[in-house]
Amino acid sequence: MKRAILSVTNDLYTDARVDKVAMFLTRNGYDVTLVGRCYADSPELLPRAYHTHRMRLLFRKNWIFYAEYNLRLFFYLLFKKCDVFIANDLDTLLPNTLVSRLRRKRLVYDSHEYFCGELSVLSNPKALKVWKAIERFCFPKLKTVITVSQSIVDQYEKEYGVRAHLVRNIPPAGTPPLTCTKADLGMPTDKFNIIIQGNGLNEGRGCEESILAIQQLPDAHLFIIGGGTIIPKLHRMVDELQLGDRVTIVPRQTQEKLFQYTALADAGLAMDHDVGPNAQYSLPNKIFEYIKAGIPQIVSNLPERARIVRQYQIGLVPETISPESIAEAVRTLQNNPQLCQQYKNNCLKAAQELTWEHEEIILRDIYVM
Repeated sequence: MKRAILSVTNDLYTDARVDKVAMFLTRNGYDVTLVGRCYADSPELLPRAYHTHRMRLLFRKNWIFYAEYNLRLFFYLLFKKCDVFIANDLDTLLPNTLVSRLRRKRLVYDSHEYFCGELSVLSNPKALKVWKAIERFCFPKLKTVITVSQSIVDQYEKEYGVRAHLVRNIPPAGTPPLTCTKADLGMPTDKFNIIIQGNGLNEGRGCEESILAIQQLPDAHLFIIGGGTIIPKLHRMVDELQLGDRVTIVPRQTQEKLFQYTALADAGLAMDHDVGPNAQYSLPNKIFEYIKAGIPQIVSNLPERARIVRQYQIGLVPETISPESIAEAVRTLQNNPQLCQQYKNNCLKAAQELTWEHEEIILRDIYVM
């Protein structure tokens, strides 16, 4: 049996992308181990069909975390039996590259974003210099690269002459049963419920503008579900604006529980700002989660997400990101039940085509030989 080790820098709790890849490999005869980190407040992982290993680190953020994690990961990988090393994102690529070269084993790079175009990296020249140096060192040695949007495929080919495989982050086919009611989740039945979901709700994701938009929408309720650096600021905003009865901030949920919130909502938001190349190239999982849940969505006019929404006619794409434009788009949905229903019907059609099973065809060519 072949052995595969997948590396990430998160705590494994809500990373649907790596879980789907790990499950695919498991079903196709691999002995899989998923490696990440463990915070003091990380929820306990439920049993999975593959092995997991979470490292407890001394440091939680900044450059010293990445240095400690990469060093620990290097020695972990160096002494583990493995046939395929799978690095997920640039922050795990260096130790995987070094160990795969030392041990003459196969390496696959699965890039979930354009890491060097991410706002937190671009705004720190020293960090950008280091990450770019790592990328330039590793890329000539890569034979198999996977990424999540056509824009990133094109960018890697332009920069490094490497043609990556496109495997989008799409949920599996099939709709889970609704096991919750709006009352169970604290969703008002007399309001238009809007959801923002995300595992990295940071600056530039449109959360602040969405909260301000609720001030103009007395018949709407906003649910922000997930984690990220901006969550404390959002709590302060809600308190200062006295919107506690119209905005609910919910911590990270399991994929199963998150779907319950999404399917019971009336619309989904993905109003990320154009804060750099990574935002321009991004095609976030939430776009497909909204489609699977059958709800209309309102997205910012960034190329990848706007293309999906317009192609399948499943929502609105305001030209600007402001409280006023978000509020106007929500009112358009609220005041046009027929349009809303049309978008929902189109979601059901799109969901039949946009499935993880279709993306797995590419993974089969890569891993099953």
